[in-house]
Amino acid sequence: MATIAPRFDDQNVRIGWQVRIRKKGYPQQVKTFRSKTEAQAWAKATEAEMERGLWRDRTEAESTTLFEALTRYGEQVSSRKRTADREQRMIRQWQDRKIARTALARITSKDVAQIIGDMEAEGKSPNTIRLHLALLSHLFTVAQTEWGMESLGNPVQIARKRKPKLPQGRDRRLQGDEAERLLTECAKAQNPWLRPVVLFAIETAMRAGEMLQTKGRTDEESGERPIQTTGLLWKNVDLDKRTAYLPETKNGTARAVPLSSVAIEVLRNLPHSGDDRVFGTTYEAIHLSFARACRRAGIQGLRFHDLRHEATSRFFEKGLNPMQVAAITGHKTLQMLKRYTHLKAEDLAKMLG
Repeated sequence: MATIAPRFDDQNVRIGWQVRIRKKGYPQQVKTFRSKTEAQAWAKATEAEMERGLWRDRTEAESTTLFEALTRYGEQVSSRKRTADREQRMIRQWQDRKIARTALARITSKDVAQIIGDMEAEGKSPNTIRLHLALLSHLFTVAQTEWGMESLGNPVQIARKRKPKLPQGRDRRLQGDEAERLLTECAKAQNPWLRPVVLFAIETAMRAGEMLQTKGRTDEESGERPIQTTGLLWKNVDLDKRTAYLPETKNGTARAVPLSSVAIEVLRNLPHSGDDRVFGTTYEAIHLSFARACRRAGIQGLRFHDLRHEATSRFFEKGLNPMQVAAITGHKTLQMLKRYTHLKAEDLAKMLG
């Protein structure tokens, strides 16, 4: 049974209405409201939930701010991830926002939609906003399933219609004689590693971080830094079995990449660097050299990552099925693989007969 009584301060001035609910089988609930109407509505709703067996204790969710929850999430969850550094930066950005002072139980889908609008106004890219929302959504899931805040809903999931749409997957491939022109200019580059790296990428569909050491340079658009990697190591290459083993990948799953005869030839012609790295250069250096080679070759709109698109599409054109291609490229779902697969219409026409 709920009792509602006025609450006074030390000057005997009424500051609100206090609700006290005592019901067998449930912990006592006490909450203060500014108006009696709000107090009565809360009491009625809470007692109804108890009667139907739907009531969940909201005490912790109402007393824990988003700032506090983010700190706990960073210590208990993010710290165990390979993306810990990136997530810690996102956590600090969330904690700098006004919403961080709000209790978890009081954050609504409307609040999330407002934050999305703020991020868009700040110039954050759709993918960067998606990453921030994914972190917040997982925080609410962890709070509900692992921290005992069972009453919490997930405002990010409710606001999913407001999430910014990601741009369509790039469909840039090498056209006409662009491959020959590109490789010719790569061979003239001051960085002697450029041509073998480009050729190896086209043959294997490996990501830049799987081949090359990355130093974690901050991205100018998103403000994010990629995960630092060592690149492909000789100890993980078996020339006899024609495989390259990748113990750490972007999606967190190790895989063995089969190597074509061209890829094997590239490796056999490489000098061995002193630190076991297959390619004795960095992604940052290759990125600059690649852009210059494209300019010299008169090739516009081509990015280094597009070579992964090119390689993946070539696998399909050779007749490999989606599961075989996924085993090579490391894509976890066929939907993800579809974004990177752009078959040439003229080649499909030839297959149709």
